[in-house]
Amino acid sequence: MTVTDARPCRTYDDLVARVRAGALGPDPRTRRVAAAFTTRQAVRHDGRGTGYRNEVLSLRLAEAVGSCAVEPGELPDSALDDCVGADVARLLGHPLPAVRVAALDAYLMHVTPHTPDHGARPVALPAGSSLEKSRARARAVVELLDLPAGAAVLVVGVVNSLLEALRSRELRYLPCDLKGGVTEWGEPVVADALAAAADCDALLVSGMTLGNGTFEPLREHALRHGKQLVTFAQTGSAVLPRFLGHGVSAVCAEPYPFFWLDGGPGVVHRYRSRGGGR
Repeated sequence: MTVTDARPCRTYDDLVARVRAGALGPDPRTRRVAAAFTTRQAVRHDGRGTGYRNEVLSLRLAEAVGSCAVEPGELPDSALDDCVGADVARLLGHPLPAVRVAALDAYLMHVTPHTPDHGARPVALPAGSSLEKSRARARAVVELLDLPAGAAVLVVGVVNSLLEALRSRELRYLPCDLKGGVTEWGEPVVADALAAAADCDALLVSGMTLGNGTFEPLREHALRHGKQLVTFAQTGSAVLPRFLGHGVSAVCAEPYPFFWLDGGPGVVHRYRSRGGGR
């Protein structure tokens, strides 16, 4: 029987090293990816003035699927060929960050799926339109913030439904995205998350930060200053719960298939650090 180490990880590099060493489950050299695929979406919700695109790399490992979002058009077709049939250990050293993150996510989904035994609490998403499901997910995410009205939240990875949900809680927000630009309501979007974090009481952070290398500085900031850091994770949904209690206070994990792929009922999985309630 494999003995696993369930302690939270102190850094991302620590987590990868423990996976490589087989400390969290089976030797990753013995686990091979059976399928690799990308999911591309363009959407404009009814009643919204702007739209957006998503592109996600996903890897199938046994019963598990791990994912990492990328900027549309960024991922070369050769990445899929690199992944199929490759073992997880090899993919953890792949030159593309998206492949490395998706492989880590798939492995951790394989060894620690989103179940109550591993600390996950399911939240049902009702069937509905893309906008209705987006708003339902946003409520599930924002409920993880324990803040008084008027507090300021840095939102890293702009999702308009999340901004709406924060306003409904009378929380102020500073939207941030590497692409900059403006929100649906014409609010400026800053590009430097770490610089903006100093002026905010809490951080609401997309799992995409794992793939673009900005997660660790934000986690360290939250840990150093005692701020809440809540993540909403399609990218790295099984990765981010590993940092609970070490800079991450709560996670809303959403493994593949994502809410925007289907109009039927769905589920997200919420985690809180110890002492954080349900």
